[in-house]
Amino acid sequence: MTGALLLALAPIALLIAIGTWLNRSRFLADTFWAQAERLGYYVLLPALFLHGLATAKLDGVPVQGMILVLVVSTVSVAVLLVASRPMLKGNDAAFTSVFQGGVRFNNYVGVSIVAGLFGAQGIALAAVANAAIVPTVNILCVLVFARYGAGARMSLGKIARQLALNPLVLACFGGIVLQVLGLGLPVVIEPVIKALGQASLPLGLLCVGAALEPGAVRSWIRPVACSSLVKFLIMPLVTLSACHVFGLDGKAAIAAVLFQALPTASSSYIMARQLGGDAPLMAGIVASQTLLAAVTLPIAALVLIPWI
Repeated sequence: MTGALLLALAPIALLIAIGTWLNRSRFLADTFWAQAERLGYYVLLPALFLHGLATAKLDGVPVQGMILVLVVSTVSVAVLLVASRPMLKGNDAAFTSVFQGGVRFNNYVGVSIVAGLFGAQGIALAAVANAAIVPTVNILCVLVFARYGAGARMSLGKIARQLALNPLVLACFGGIVLQVLGLGLPVVIEPVIKALGQASLPLGLLCVGAALEPGAVRSWIRPVACSSLVKFLIMPLVTLSACHVFGLDGKAAIAAVLFQALPTASSSYIMARQLGGDAPLMAGIVASQTLLAAVTLPIAALVLIPWI
């Protein structure tokens, strides 16, 4: 299992490294990366989720068990983070970045790893994991920004609008509806959506690499350490406990634990910038967690998976 995980991580690490080199060498204009992230966030990644959920072969996949485990573990850790806010140093805007670092996950890395480990079945498991976590995490983050974001707090109407227009939430709900109704995707449209989704993985990983600024992490040791502790230790342990409580085992449990042990998403920076968070701190958390994942994911495989 560990060897397969490292083999799955290798191309991901290489793509991230290529993205870092492309950015530092100025081979591409600086303006390219912001547009690439926007394309990935609003078009390519939603296409991946929509296609994956609408066409996933879920026979034999414990959908209800996975969703229950992932939603319960995510909400539990989110409640723990909010409850610990009085004990955390820093202002409210900084807390939103710590919160995102603790609960959000990198979709690109997760899909790549699980697909690399389990093939076609891994795509189905990743689709279910995304269907459970993406709406849950985005709803939680919007609510936290409404409470702790810089500036005026959001009205209920604005919160509802943020949730209703989130492209990842919309794509997941759309794919779930198509899957439940057994409609799938139209024959003419399906290959287009599939091609767009496939493009999201390499482009997203290149963008992750381009966003890395390891030197900036030194300025935010404490919040980076706090968010990483939650993300790489508490979240996987809570998920593993939930697997035992709800009877989830096998490949589905492995996928659930690995998804909850992923580094935070690069899209966290975009959300922090748009909703009044501490964007520079968020960039530092994204960079540090992406680097740490090369060590923490194999450790999670070695230590946690044998307990499943």
